Amino acid sequence: MRHTLFAALVAVLVPLSAQAEGDAAAGEKAFAPCKACHAFGKNGVGPNLTGVVGRKAASEEGYTYSAALKGSGLTWDEASLHEWLKNPKAKVPGTKMIFAGYPDDKKIDDVIAYLATKK
Repeated sequence: MRHTLFAALVAVLVPLSAQAEGDAAAGEKAFAPCKACHAFGKNGVGPNLTGVVGRKAASEEGYTYSAALKGSGLTWDEASLHEWLKNPKAKVPGTKMIFAGYPDDKKIDDVIAYLATKK
């Protein structure tokens, strides 16, 4: 009983963002399909993802973004990245990104944790 009460208290007191931390090592593996279009340090089919966490969407120099992403007003924080990686076309209708999204929330959290290590 005491353990259950403690767990419930922690769930209330610890911010959701702290509870939803991903595993960067697992995220590196889950990032594998992204490598077909994205790299770190250079643009490819998709934009350079170095420093993407915290960056304004559609702001990577030298990459041609869709009008939809340019007009989105997004900043890639954990919440917006989570929604984007879940379903890019739902988050920004008209995006040119062809990736359908990750159905698994844990995988998304892991990928975001991995991206956060690439500064």
